[in-house]
Amino acid sequence: MNKKLIILTLFFFAIYSAKAQKSKQETQPKIGLVLSGGGAKGLAHIGALKIIDSLGVKVDYVAGTSMGAIIGSLYSAGYSGNQIDSIFRKVDFDKIINDDTPRAAKVFYERSNSEKYAITLPYNNFKIKLPSALSRGQNTFGLLSRLTLHVCDVDEFNKLPIPFFCIATNVETGKAVVLEKGSLTQSVMASAALPTLFQPVTIGNKVLIDGGVVNNYPIDELRAKGMDVIIGVDVQDGLLKRDALVSAPDVLLQINNFRSIKAMESKVKKTNVYIKPDIVGYSVVSFDEGSNIIKQGERAARLKINDLKNLVGSAPKPKVIFKPQDSIIINSSKIRGITNYTRSYVLGKLKIKSNEKISYENFTKGVNNLIATNNFDSFQYQFIKTQKEDEYNLIADVRETKTNTFIKASIHYDDLYKSAVLVNLTKKRLLFDNDVASLDFILGDNVRYNFEYLIDKGFYWSIGFKSRFNTFNKNISAQLLLNDDEIEGTGLNKIDADVQDQTNQLYVQTLIKKDFALSLGGEHKRLELKSETITINNDETEDFVFEKTDYFSIFAQLKLDTYDNKYFPTKGVYFNGDVHTYLFASAFNDDFENFSIAKADLGYAFSISNKIALNFETNGGFKMGDKSTQTLDFALGGYGNNLINNFTPFIGYDFLSLTGNSFVKASVKADYEILKNNHIILEANWANVGEDIFENGEWFTLPDYRGYGLGYALDTFVGPIEVKYSYSPEEGQSVWFFNLGFWF
Repeated sequence: MNKKLIILTLFFFAIYSAKAQKSKQETQPKIGLVLSGGGAKGLAHIGALKIIDSLGVKVDYVAGTSMGAIIGSLYSAGYSGNQIDSIFRKVDFDKIINDDTPRAAKVFYERSNSEKYAITLPYNNFKIKLPSALSRGQNTFGLLSRLTLHVCDVDEFNKLPIPFFCIATNVETGKAVVLEKGSLTQSVMASAALPTLFQPVTIGNKVLIDGGVVNNYPIDELRAKGMDVIIGVDVQDGLLKRDALVSAPDVLLQINNFRSIKAMESKVKKTNVYIKPDIVGYSVVSFDEGSNIIKQGERAARLKINDLKNLVGSAPKPKVIFKPQDSIIINSSKIRGITNYTRSYVLGKLKIKSNEKISYENFTKGVNNLIATNNFDSFQYQFIKTQKEDEYNLIADVRETKTNTFIKASIHYDDLYKSAVLVNLTKKRLLFDNDVASLDFILGDNVRYNFEYLIDKGFYWSIGFKSRFNTFNKNISAQLLLNDDEIEGTGLNKIDADVQDQTNQLYVQTLIKKDFALSLGGEHKRLELKSETITINNDETEDFVFEKTDYFSIFAQLKLDTYDNKYFPTKGVYFNGDVHTYLFASAFNDDFENFSIAKADLGYAFSISNKIALNFETNGGFKMGDKSTQTLDFALGGYGNNLINNFTPFIGYDFLSLTGNSFVKASVKADYEILKNNHIILEANWANVGEDIFENGEWFTLPDYRGYGLGYALDTFVGPIEVKYSYSPEEGQSVWFFNLGFWF
């Protein structure tokens, strides 16, 4: 009897406790969190979230705009404030915002494009069109997609671990759009599409931009979700004083803030716990000050710590257990929006196959490969979880680039070609869907041109044609133009010569694992060298012509390039091997006999810290067959990486100072990036060069020529700006080199 009474008592006690607990939970207020937009200033949201988490406040709904949508979506997906902090401290915002596509993702042709032109503008119907934004936002999309992969099957945002919505602006109507279903990544990108920075995002039949244009603090929409208490974190600017309105962007920002600041007067009153970080002095792009901005968010939240403690209830924030996936299996792929390109072309660039496991890193590389073609304005995708573990269906929406004509430009100065302005016209799909034609016209002290046409078939045999004209005037070694008897007779060591070179190539090329390219072809070269230094029959009005010959040759070239940066490599390998066999020459060279020239360059770069990188290089070449044609011999000296024919840079000596029909060279560079994009470069090179050094064994002796250099370089959007001091012990004198802009 006693046992039954005890059991009955415990039963009623359990029922009472459950009802009491349920009653307490029902009376617990619903807490909403609203996060405003503000670009980099929105990183303060992370600091506020860290304090909210540390107190154990359970948030029931999150609303955000722009950067508030980005931070809020991650919080709603299950990340804690500390986890979001760790994520954003590792993000390189320059690469994310600028759509910096890794060099390895680009084919050889696209690499040369990105490393030669400072400005690229679309050109249609004889009109230059400015791009809709500085960035396509592809890197940002990829980062958010990976971070939210564990909730990719949630298409109604109120079913996320914490319910969520964000605000965007319909650019056609100017009305606010509440985004609360569909693709989470795409919705957040639309909310954060800051005009001029990120291009608009199309969802359904709506073209959307940053929600901050119309509603940067969606408290009313959040309250309508049934929230009793609103915590708000506001990182918006106040109105600027007259002294701060010093530029057009300042004035435009002030005009945009008129409406939002007026609206905030009432919205602040509706916020129960209003957190206002001190972000004075920071701008929407102050991502390099991220740590300080996050601390400002923490400080502001601590000022409201008593109000936040009052919101701590019995129910803790639900923990979401997930781990980042290193690899996925793509079961099927659906590509929407392609017209000029095939599905196989897109999947080929992505390098994905059905039911094959692929690392997420390789998938990202595949997306970069596709974007690097510049054939697509956007590639937005969504993974749909299947029933199998780690298996997804891929649904992608692509928007092909309608513009196929571009005008590009650059500026340059160096000590050989002097000042130059490059204007380029590029046209894709000129004759075929996969071709590209490019014409460089270079104005300045030495007028030049460069034309390229390529039918790109990737790993199949592509067909290309190149035509190039170069000219410059320089004091060059007499050994390149005269034999020993002529040098002794004239007493000349240096000759002031005008050099003109026109080269035309027709070739086929195939890629081997993308970074390897094999080219085979034929070449016509017209080479002219003349000088006023030597006169003919004492006639000072007539130049002496050393060379005026058309050469015909066949060639083979094998190239490997995995450098991460052409001008300042920190990792990767470079190899370029070339063999030219000269078969015919015009009548000027009446003593011509067949000969071949073989040469190779090999480089290896690696980092020993996040600031210091080393780059080791070795170069060599030799002539086979007839040795009488000297004008195509090797000539060392100077600085640069776009020299013609068999001219090779060698610091410590002026351009074209050391000549011979064979040479070997070794060099090492130490690159110390003292500040971002600011480089101190210490380098040394050694060489043997002369006649038949591989036959007489001189190539394996101690170097005859040495050069050492110290330089400073600034990496800018127009290319590197460099000044370099070099010294040669053999010459006992120094040579200064200066370069401005990309080499072309």
